[in-house]
Amino acid sequence: MRQPDDAKGTRGILRPHEGFERFRLARHDPPEDLAPFVTHLWTVQWSLPEGETFAQEILPFPCVNLACEVGAYHVHGPGTRRFVADLAGSAWVTGVRFTPAGFSAFTKVPMRTLVDQVLDADAVLGCAPPPFPESPDEAPARLIDYLRAREPQVSETQRLVDRLATRAQADPSVVRAESLADEAGVSVRSLHRLFERHVGVGTKWIVRRARVQEAAERVAKGEPVAWAALAHELGYHDQAHFIRDFRAQIGSTPTAYAKRCAEHRPQS
Repeated sequence: MRQPDDAKGTRGILRPHEGFERFRLARHDPPEDLAPFVTHLWTVQWSLPEGETFAQEILPFPCVNLACEVGAYHVHGPGTRRFVADLAGSAWVTGVRFTPAGFSAFTKVPMRTLVDQVLDADAVLGCAPPPFPESPDEAPARLIDYLRAREPQVSETQRLVDRLATRAQADPSVVRAESLADEAGVSVRSLHRLFERHVGVGTKWIVRRARVQEAAERVAKGEPVAWAALAHELGYHDQAHFIRDFRAQIGSTPTAYAKRCAEHRPQS
């Protein structure tokens, strides 16, 4: 199976090369009018031999996904735990990944109530979804039309939250929520409330998740890693703190995770 065909990489996909032996992932940019709310559309397709199953683990981003799957449309809220997709037979899933604050423009449901939840789309968005498509080729257009019908309006607060959350995810030097609060010109407490209202989770959690995602992606790529130096770079007090955090989110120690990734990494 081939790897993602864009520059967004494998961040958040645990043991990616093991997964790419079993499924295909494609990503596409959103239309211009939805770009303030959506990072990309994605499709996963797989066809496993009879009797074979595979559990693909994901370390979710602080965002909502709207997925067209198993004959229905579901809203996957921001996930604080590892998400496991159980693959079997031949099937596909197509979805929309929102910006951290993007989904808040589409619903009146408090974002914090969506955390770690998978809900019917009509219950969250307040309108019935379109008929389920017969193929993954039809799904993106139906998802786009469904979102456009909500006529979302981007606010300056959403732009601010998205900018700060994206920086926390992309910039390894951001290791404290205080730096984001200083940039926004507000207190850490006020920024936490702002993020809970528009994302569903707080800034400290977003920074913590981004640090572990960064470490896991480096390991998966096969980069040489000095654990103590990496822990310091990512803002941990010491290596032991980093290992505890990594294990709590990934489910294994950094060295055990590195060994598992190496077993399936393509040889150059």
